[in-house]
Amino acid sequence: MALLEVKNLSISFGGLRAVDDFNVEIEKGCLYGLIGPNGAGKTTVFNLLTGVYKPNEGFVTLDGENITGKKTIDINKAGIARTFQNIRLFKDLSVIDNVKVGLHNHNGYSTLTGIFRLPKYYKVEKQMTEEAMELLKVFDLDSEAETLAANLPYGKQRKLEIARALATKPKLLLLDEPAAGMNPNETQELMNTIRFVREHFDMTILLIEHDMKLVSGICEKLTVLNFGRILCQGETSEVLNNPEVIKAYLGE
Repeated sequence: MALLEVKNLSISFGGLRAVDDFNVEIEKGCLYGLIGPNGAGKTTVFNLLTGVYKPNEGFVTLDGENITGKKTIDINKAGIARTFQNIRLFKDLSVIDNVKVGLHNHNGYSTLTGIFRLPKYYKVEKQMTEEAMELLKVFDLDSEAETLAANLPYGKQRKLEIARALATKPKLLLLDEPAAGMNPNETQELMNTIRFVREHFDMTILLIEHDMKLVSGICEKLTVLNFGRILCQGETSEVLNNPEVIKAYLGE
């Protein structure tokens, strides 16, 4: 059984069919790419998968659980985490506190416990600090744990965003244009990071990306969207050599 199964997913905005009959199956451990020209509906698919939008039709199943139409927080707890094209860190918090925000999903305490600093508060905070430092070590960010997130270089901010997403202990990680704004050296480092995340965390990854070097370098399978509909699906090498895909990107 596939980890993620999406059937007949569709949504309209004011009569415009933004995503029409989207289907995909992603096996556990796969590194899967979702590509297509600007405005093809890729980020809308991500928003449907994460509960930002509710579909008009279709369903989404994660590891056998139907998560269609659930709230974003419930979908995150079920096992989907995401990053964004425009990095969304808590810029005025430290690096370690950004990661601890993600850890609160599974290591919380009540409001009263926090207000009165009951023993459980100190126990949970200590545990989260230790877990956060372990995650930061994985991404070579542990030496900058107390640095404000806003003061990190762009490439490290992207790593921190991935680390925070992983702190929620997802089964599926969605990366929305992770290489956006990166130079070639940063992109190469990002490719290595994504491969490492997949192997080290036994993670299933679905990413949106326009950088075809990154896509061809790390993705095993692809789905191509065009005007909200699936244009092509399959092995990466076959998809990228498909004349219809080339036409969609480059025109006639």
